[in-house]
Amino acid sequence: MRMAQTWIKARRSWELYVLVLLPVLYLLIFKYIPMFGVMIAFKDYNVVKGIWGSPWVGFKHFENLFHSPNFPLLIKNTIGISFYSLLAGFPIPILLALALNEVRTGFFKRSIQMITYAPHFISTVVMVSIIILMLSPHVGIVERLFIFLGFPTTNFMGEPGLFKSIYVWSGVWQEMGYASIIYIAALAGVDPSLYEAAKMDGASRFKKIIHIDLPSLLPITVILLILSLGNIMGVGFEKIYLMQNPLNMSTSEVISTYVYKVGLLGANFSFSSAVGLFNSVINLILLVIVNFFARRVSDNSLW
Repeated sequence: MRMAQTWIKARRSWELYVLVLLPVLYLLIFKYIPMFGVMIAFKDYNVVKGIWGSPWVGFKHFENLFHSPNFPLLIKNTIGISFYSLLAGFPIPILLALALNEVRTGFFKRSIQMITYAPHFISTVVMVSIIILMLSPHVGIVERLFIFLGFPTTNFMGEPGLFKSIYVWSGVWQEMGYASIIYIAALAGVDPSLYEAAKMDGASRFKKIIHIDLPSLLPITVILLILSLGNIMGVGFEKIYLMQNPLNMSTSEVISTYVYKVGLLGANFSFSSAVGLFNSVINLILLVIVNFFARRVSDNSLW
């Protein structure tokens, strides 16, 4: 009887099921089915023999990873860049959204939004090219400015200690406007009567932000923070790889670039799969832990 009722409901709303069919197929084909390939992390994969024909070696590649002299450096750089990006890049879109929410001049507000949103649509290759040209020794704009002010010449892209700051703050500049959209949308949903009541009580703009805007942003902020912390080991590949050079390798080599060099360039597919699987498992564990604490502390969580 229940199955018959379900079938009747499905027939009545068949358009909705057709609409959701493509996203579900996308997840199955490009997300779930490729998980089968994780098996090569536990094998000495040979292209000729295939996945089934390759010999099973268990945790050999994971042991090689943990005993590798590069492992501490990879973990240090990956976590360091991720936390730096989170600390610098997470609050700035919130501050930008709060500032734009206080702007009453329509033209000025739209202009600021356009200026801050535009860098997001610059491709990674173009962005890195801009960074390299601006910081290039002798001819870069920043270098010329330093010379004009009397500072010594510096090869910014060749200084290992400056790599993380260049990577993080260029990313903050590129993404802060686009990342603020979701916070602006949350502020747009705040009940105007709350602002009117606060105004009648004599609250200043700062108090309105503290007692109305920030509590309204808290749920979406917690969700985005959970997702960010759950992806702490997932530092992007393209930008870091394009910014790398032999001089800054000690601070720019992360797990994603190492997997590319060892797995694709070195044709060591099993080892690179083991590194990628280790990375994904750590991210999953962090996501579950952070979600658990967020649910306990703020009653806001992913599940």
